[in-house]
This record gives sequence, C-alpha cells and structure tokens, in this order.
Amino acid sequence: PLYARHGARSSSEASGTSSFAAKARCAEHHCTEERHLTMLTVVAWLFFAASSSVGAFQPLAATTQQRTRVLPPLQAVGIVYSTTTGNTENVAGYLKDAAAGVDDIYDVGDLSDETILAYDGLIVGAPTWHTGADEQRSGTSWDDWLYSNLPNLDFKGKKVAIFGVGDQGSYADNFCDAAGELYDCFLKQGADLIGFTDTDGYDHDDSKAIRDGKFCGAMFDEDNQSDLSADRATAWIDQLKKEGMPF
Repeated sequence: PLYARHGARSSSEASGTSSFAAKARCAEHHCTEERHLTMLTVVAWLFFAASSSVGAFQPLAATTQQRTRVLPPLQAVGIVYSTTTGNTENVAGYLKDAAAGVDDIYDVGDLSDETILAYDGLIVGAPTWHTGADEQRSGTSWDDWLYSNLPNLDFKGKKVAIFGVGDQGSYADNFCDAAGELYDCFLKQGADLIGFTDTDGYDHDDSKAIRDGKFCGAMFDEDNQSDLSADRATAWIDQLKKEGMPF
C-alpha cells in the first residue's frame, strides 16, 4: 500500500509534471508567436511610416524646386521685374491688370534663363536705387543678371518693353535711370524694343532713360504721382498692343 500510494503519488506527480511541461511548452509557443506577430507589426508600421514620409516630402521638394526654377511659360508675354521697396512690384501689378489675361509675373531672380527665353515678348521693369551710377543702378537682382546672364542670351526677334519706377521729388536729376540701363542691355542682345512714351506730365530735371527726346518705355512715380499709375499702365498696354506685343 505504501508502495502503491507512493506509486500513485509518483504517477500523479509525473502526470502533473507532464501537464506542467506541456503547458510551459504551449506558453512558450504562444509567446514565440506573439513575438513574431509583434515583430511583423513593427516592420509593417516602419514600412508604412517610411512610405508616408516619402510621399509627404515629395511635394515639398517639388515646391522648393519650383521656387528656384519656374516651369516653362504657358503664355506668350511675361512681366519680369525686381524691387527694393515694393513700388516696382505694385506697378507690375497695374500692368498685369491692364493686360487682361497675362498672369505670368515674376521677379527676375526667380526665373531661369530658359524660361525667360521661352517668352515671345517681355515687359521688364526696375526701380532706380544707385543714383548717378554708370551701371547696376537698380539695387536689385537685375544688377547681377544684366551682366552675368543677359550677355549669354539671344533676344533677336523678341519684343521687349521697358518700364521704370523713380522718385522725381527726391531724385529729380536721376529719374528712372535704371530703365535706361535695361534698355541699353537688352538692345545689345538684339531685342526689338517698343513702348517709347512722351516726357510730358513729369516734373524731373534729367533722366538716363531718355532716348531721342522720349522715355525708352513707361515711367512711374509711386512716391509723387501714384494716383496716375493705373491710368498710365492702361494707356501703355494699349500702346504695346498696337506696336505688336504678342499678348
């Protein structure tokens, strides 16, 4: 009986041990499966995050690229300017409004040379900042572009019209001088320059933008005659249409 009881205990213990071992193996198996599932979940999450990140950064990269190099123009005429105080940008806006349908308006510093050459006609404008200077008179992106980029470009057969922005009250001896510089530089590259205007209605003493008794384009004074700017822009755009600007 003692042996039997001992044997029974041993059998029960063995059974219990066996059952425990089985449960342990089962638990270990489930634990291993859970680890596998966890690892798969982590890998899947990382893949999704990486894919989402790539997608998220692509538009940003494209946007940055577009800022530094504008895509080829969709229109025949572009308005290209640069500004120091914002006055030239304002005038470019008047011209855009007057030339209904012209939406391409850019700072010259934001355009590639290929884009500029793709236009059939250009309206270009600058302020005068370095009064009395022989060159680089605008104090804007034009100063480098005119002497670093433009000499490598051929403008033969392209219509180009110049506008200038100045201050007759404070700089009567150098009114819109930078417009004259734009004229000279584009003329050297073969551009067909149009849009000369009368000097009547202005109150200045001298200007390097005068050719044969006329302004070499349209001149604006946002400091002293801002109330005339919109009408001047409209009249000039009408003149450019008659002179063959391919709007």
